[in-house]
Amino acid sequence: MNYNYRYRIKPTDSHRETLDYHRDTCRQLYNHALYRFNQIPESEGTVKQRVRTIRDELPDLKDWWDALTDIYSKVLQPTVMRIAKNITALGKLKEQGYNVGEIRWKSPREFRSFTYNQSGFELDKKGGQTVVSLSKLADIPIELHRPVPDNATVKEVTLKKEKTGEWFAIFGIEMDTEPLAKPSLEDIDTDEMVGIDVGILKYVHDTDGVAVQSLDLSEERDRLEREQRTLSRKEYESNNWENQRQTVAECYLEIKRKRRDFLHKLSDYYAREYELVTVEDLDVKGMLESPRDSRNTASAAWNTFTDILEHKCKREGTHFVEVEPEGTTKECAKCGVETDKPLWVREHSCPACGLEVDRDANAAWNILSRGLAKLGVGHSEGTPVETALPAGTAVVPAKRVVEPGSPCLKERAATP
Repeated sequence: MNYNYRYRIKPTDSHRETLDYHRDTCRQLYNHALYRFNQIPESEGTVKQRVRTIRDELPDLKDWWDALTDIYSKVLQPTVMRIAKNITALGKLKEQGYNVGEIRWKSPREFRSFTYNQSGFELDKKGGQTVVSLSKLADIPIELHRPVPDNATVKEVTLKKEKTGEWFAIFGIEMDTEPLAKPSLEDIDTDEMVGIDVGILKYVHDTDGVAVQSLDLSEERDRLEREQRTLSRKEYESNNWENQRQTVAECYLEIKRKRRDFLHKLSDYYAREYELVTVEDLDVKGMLESPRDSRNTASAAWNTFTDILEHKCKREGTHFVEVEPEGTTKECAKCGVETDKPLWVREHSCPACGLEVDRDANAAWNILSRGLAKLGVGHSEGTPVETALPAGTAVVPAKRVVEPGSPCLKERAATP
């Protein structure tokens, strides 16, 4: 399997100048390659074929573009091939209904990374510290907060400059180990299955009687708003404006890191704890276009959570199923009768069978039932909701998930 390991590097001032020089030269090459790509007619081949034609022109470019000789060849080639990757990414977004334009030239602020592909990099020990040796660049100290696995092959290294000015090295590694084998669906017990309903106040509510509250980022958002107001009062592109811009970028990065940490730990818990995980296939794009609560919807990052969860389920050998979300809240998990409920009604009370349960718990059981139906799995003792409907819910604060070194819900909170 392929993984990305991200490490902070600690360049000196001279290293920073060299890194910025390499980054800006790659940016200019990218813009030149995009100009050449637009000159080549579509009849000359596919997108990748036309981009490869431009890549093959690199030796001739070096004859009159002296700056290219300062950059390692295995950095120049991936820079040109980024055009094909970007066009492919835009095509996927267009298929999903997004209104996308064309690829444009990159300004110095927009082009923030370059990649050593296959060769030109090495981890080494020099002067009593670990450094990453980069061909035609420098030996830069690196903070290895976790070791690179012994059975891993490093395929590439990407140097990225964050908007805060920090530099990171992202190692693309290939592991010799294969994903764990998934158990047979017929052999999975009911208590090894889970349906997950996502929300805003309670981020997840599952069929095992556990609800995890959403991450509270109100203080971080308040600080961000204050710093943004301060930025708006600075003279554009002055030294004070640049310093304040970095402060705003640090606020954004803090929110991003806390949210990603929360999502990684929560998804890791479900992937390791269960053998079958079912979630809703939400149309987040449509929700964001709605004027109602779009900010909280974007902050919840449900698509990011399900993407991370799917990847970790694949790694851990856990079955992962996405189901149609429509009607999961209205439909009774026990008898199937639909009941209209506005958002402010938080309890499900079925007029047909008399089932009374939290509306999110009811939705979670419907999600699990739909996942089992989608897989074609049946159990002789009946549907899970008929045999194991929880009597109460253990509400777990988000702090338990993001606390450093937390067991990630290994010990269930007591039902209040």
